[in-house]
Amino acid sequence: MAEGNSAIPTGLRGRFYKTLKIGMIRDGGNLVEKFAIAKEAGFDGVELNAPGYDIEEARKAVAETGLPVDGTVCADHWGVRHSDPDPKVRQRALETLLRALESTHAAGGNTVLLVVGHGKDGTEKEVWDRSVESISQAVPLAAKLGVAIAVENVWNEFCYEHKGGDTQSAEKFASYIDAFASPWVGMQFDIGNHWKYGKTGDWIRTLGKRIVKLDVKGFSRAEGKFTPIDEGDIDYADVTRALLEINFHGWCAAEVGGGDLAYLKTVAAAMDKSFGLA
Repeated sequence: MAEGNSAIPTGLRGRFYKTLKIGMIRDGGNLVEKFAIAKEAGFDGVELNAPGYDIEEARKAVAETGLPVDGTVCADHWGVRHSDPDPKVRQRALETLLRALESTHAAGGNTVLLVVGHGKDGTEKEVWDRSVESISQAVPLAAKLGVAIAVENVWNEFCYEHKGGDTQSAEKFASYIDAFASPWVGMQFDIGNHWKYGKTGDWIRTLGKRIVKLDVKGFSRAEGKFTPIDEGDIDYADVTRALLEINFHGWCAAEVGGGDLAYLKTVAAAMDKSFGLA
């Protein structure tokens, strides 16, 4: 079981909204059916992958179920990277991000989750400079549409030491976001991804208002692996206190294995339990 659950504050109730990745909804033949399943399971929204979905179908799903597309995940961001040494690849990454912003806006979403690059593409400075230069070109469109570019902290060997210990901080991530000097670039902070490397609550406190959205999965330091949301040893009591301290209001996306309606209900319940929403 996750640490500290008995002491989880309840202050996030009414200001914390549960969403999930569209790929987790294994049943349903179209978006209307998938959104209906998400709603019945207890979620408040759905994250799509962009670009790539039918905008009219997404709008129909929103209209018929009442669940919004709260945001999207940018397509191909692992393979076609803003940090690639090849400027032609970076141009493709930029074009994909621009299309993602447009399709997200068209469906009513307000964030595009983005993996900015990979440490294997060069030195930290090279990855930093290339990705900031590339992504910055999309900021004017993000501002025009009102869709934030939400950088996710992932295991991409950037802004942390991949083989480092568990006392690392989020200072580099904070500086990276600040390099854009725009309210339209923030963090979609993944609560589980960097528990291996530092105290999650303190990372939230350091990132503060830079956090525009959350992802969540479980992780066990003891076993060195990802887990269901309410398993592992993440200190959700401290995570929740930190979210309250930064006055977080907004969305948190489940990012775990998918399944049918019964399974998705357990995911929603795990989020309620972990964040004091039940």
